[in-house]
Amino acid sequence: MINYIKGELVFIGESDIVVDNNGIGYNISVSASTVYKLPHINSEIKIFTFMDVKEGSLQLYGFMNKEELDMFALLITVSGVGPKGALALLSELSPSDIVLAISSQDRNTLSVGKGIGKKTAERIILDLKDKVSGVYSSSDVGVLPMGTPVHSDEKNDAIAGLVSLGFTRTEAARAVEAVYSEGMDSGKIISAALKHM
Repeated sequence: MINYIKGELVFIGESDIVVDNNGIGYNISVSASTVYKLPHINSEIKIFTFMDVKEGSLQLYGFMNKEELDMFALLITVSGVGPKGALALLSELSPSDIVLAISSQDRNTLSVGKGIGKKTAERIILDLKDKVSGVYSSSDVGVLPMGTPVHSDEKNDAIAGLVSLGFTRTEAARAVEAVYSEGMDSGKIISAALKHM
């Protein structure tokens, strides 16, 4: 298994790149968000990789950080989500956004990836909710460690209140997490979250 490739970035396409390592050009499929984060051509780059081996083909998928790689590996364990679908989802959402959408059971947010319909989004939620422990990071640093506490009743009530006002569960949960402090009731959380948003 190739964990990462370090070398010179010699080509950037819409959905793939080529990294030259000791005279060998590795073609690596990447998400749109990875393309956006890439340095200039001829720059030194270290990209984390996942090698997909199928009968008659071998394809590398690349990610700028370990969190994206870990989320990709989780997503492709779900029936109906192949590497292309997982990349499409990571093109639209960060790993922490995906974890938040799963923990919030927000199938609409998970359906933004090309080829990810509502039924597949529901399958992602069902299959991965225990693996992500209903936990997300408020910044793009990826999934928090297993065992971190899930939302309290006050947080859940506040999220439900914000959803009833027209926000998505993902937007509501992110805002609640940003403003919550110990002892706040749902009304205060909603008020603070609205100001934050």
